Amino acid sequence: MNQPLAYVHPGAKIAKNVVIEPFTTIHNNVVIGEGSWIGSNVTIMEGARIGKNVSIFPGAVISAVPQDKKFNDEETLTIIGDNTTIRECVTINRGTSDRMKTVIGNNCWIMAYCHIAHDCIVGDHCIFSNNSTLAGHITVGDYVVLAGMTAIQQFCMIGSHAFITGGSLVRKDVPPFVKAAREPLSYVGINSIGLRRRGFSTDKIREVQDIYRILYQRNYNNTQAVTIIEAEMEATPERDDILEFIKNSQRGIMKGYFSN
Repeated sequence: MNQPLAYVHPGAKIAKNVVIEPFTTIHNNVVIGEGSWIGSNVTIMEGARIGKNVSIFPGAVISAVPQDKKFNDEETLTIIGDNTTIRECVTINRGTSDRMKTVIGNNCWIMAYCHIAHDCIVGDHCIFSNNSTLAGHITVGDYVVLAGMTAIQQFCMIGSHAFITGGSLVRKDVPPFVKAAREPLSYVGINSIGLRRRGFSTDKIREVQDIYRILYQRNYNNTQAVTIIEAEMEATPERDDILEFIKNSQRGIMKGYFSN
């Protein structure tokens, strides 16, 4: 890590085999794990906790103070999981007193010019394409894919294995295992291609399809659909994940396209 053209605060804790390129600035109270690579002109600010084998490309700013007028200099964190790649000019803000941290999981791929605001919690194996933007307090499950220029309003939830098409504005919660598209954002089917790639069996994919047919294609309201799914569908991790998501939704879930 002997890089005379970079500035590393003496209070930062950097593993011995981390590579730091020229003109990068690393502030106090930062931890960077083994095998990570920090490109040139990166700024890593106080409260960053960066895992092992993380790659951060030029121009990224990690753990800047939140763009939130209520923030009062609380000691909060930005946590980046192992094996995650953060491309050029990505900005990730640290948490506020709400959650005290912003979290990006393991094995994520955050492409150029994405913004992840304060208090977001992002699961593992997520892919955010260029210019995707997350407002504050958003929760994203595992294996979520955001196509380019997706924008998500604050406090939304995105369920695991969801796929959201490019240029989408997300105003409502997006349940697990689905594809979301159109304007306003709507259910357009399940993410069957993604599920197959991740080893879901044909029977399991059909089960998920049957659940969403009840929810989106039989003209029930959400309360009625949940009651029918609980009564008619065998309890499985996938069924229970969907039901728990719907019950916990504060903003309400997105509608089916036929309802718009």
